[in-house]
Amino acid sequence: EVQLVESGGGLVQPGGSLRLSCAASGFTFSLRVMSWVRQAPGKGLEWVSTILDNGRTTSYADSVKGRFTISRDNAKNTLYLQMNRLKPEDTAVYYCATGSGSGNRGQGTQVTVSS
Repeated sequence: EVQLVESGGGLVQPGGSLRLSCAASGFTFSLRVMSWVRQAPGKGLEWVSTILDNGRTTSYADSVKGRFTISRDNAKNTLYLQMNRLKPEDTAVYYCATGSGSGNRGQGTQVTVSS
């Protein structure tokens, strides 16, 4: 059974940073493309970033490019999202997901950017 457990969310001031983690189990993590998606209050799911299984190829939504960095540790079956220069519009529940974002998701972690 695929299990994805996100952590690292919280309340941060604009301009601050957070690092999200996603612990994966129940599948061969090192062979899977992984993504982060988010859902802001009252809005649909938004794709944030994707990383290929080798960890060397990444892609980002324009809204986060240059501020967020996706990475993975295949030895630890863990996906990360380093978020810098956070903005109020980054407020959302963040989910890790298998594939390009439409696969299995975890329960999510809340990120709130507010002064």
